[in-house]
Amino acid sequence: MQDTPPFCPLVVGIDVGGTKTHLRALTGGDRVADHIRTSSGWRPHDPVAAAGWLAELVREALPEGARPSALAVGGHACETPRQCAQIRTALQTLFDAPALVVGDAELLVPAAGLDKGVGLVAGTGSVAVGRLPGGDPVQVGGWGAVLGDEGGAAGLVREAARAAWAAHDRGEEPDALALGLLAALGVPEVPALGAALESATDVSAEWGRHAPVVFTAAAAGSPLARSVIAEAGRSLAALVARLAARGVPVDDVVVAGSTVLAQPALYDAFTSSLAETVPGARPTPLQVPPVEGAVALARSLL
Repeated sequence: MQDTPPFCPLVVGIDVGGTKTHLRALTGGDRVADHIRTSSGWRPHDPVAAAGWLAELVREALPEGARPSALAVGGHACETPRQCAQIRTALQTLFDAPALVVGDAELLVPAAGLDKGVGLVAGTGSVAVGRLPGGDPVQVGGWGAVLGDEGGAAGLVREAARAAWAAHDRGEEPDALALGLLAALGVPEVPALGAALESATDVSAEWGRHAPVVFTAAAAGSPLARSVIAEAGRSLAALVARLAARGVPVDDVVVAGSTVLAQPALYDAFTSSLAETVPGARPTPLQVPPVEGAVALARSLL
């Protein structure tokens, strides 16, 4: 009689980002699925719809008949513990397995192999998260392109436009930053920038895609662009300082995001400002996909 093979749990981690979603599933050390798709249709403020969207993603990515033994999700725009708990409850009813739902920035610290610290994201938007010594989550930033997201791509474009308008009001000729914005937004003069920005239907995405203009102008010598980048770096460091002031351990700061990691000028501005405002903090760029943090959290549920 043959021995029954030992049961190996199937753990599923999901990183739902602002534009793309990454699912990774493993049994032991073997990868069962590694699936990337767009985040279109993700509705985190409707817990039932969000859970249904995640369940459909799992069915789409896993082999037929496979069911998760544990599931962890880092969700874009999951902004409060109550919101995350509601999605988790709805998700557990669909899978009858332990589940955890957190904001997507909370994946960074476990993805880096740490059990505490700060996760800082500066992609299209910006946000920083950490946990108090008792385990309660704290999030700062992440207020969207209209109100905040300083240091993210959309926030950089907003502040670049403000800098160009201020220079225009001082009677200065358009420099490389203003000219770059005019070309990118397809308008003939600086006063038209406001209407061009306000016409966006998806503010974060449409503003954010023009962020390379700011860095190109800075490389061309624009003092305006350089000041915008320096201020963005200070704003990102201020997020970490805010967490520290609220009692969050900030010794390790794990940094991710398509803007800050792709633009050395912004990363350098951030780390320089962080060294001044929170001298004990150690910034580290994340070297693995954030979904690894979701997998680690899923394993912790078993």
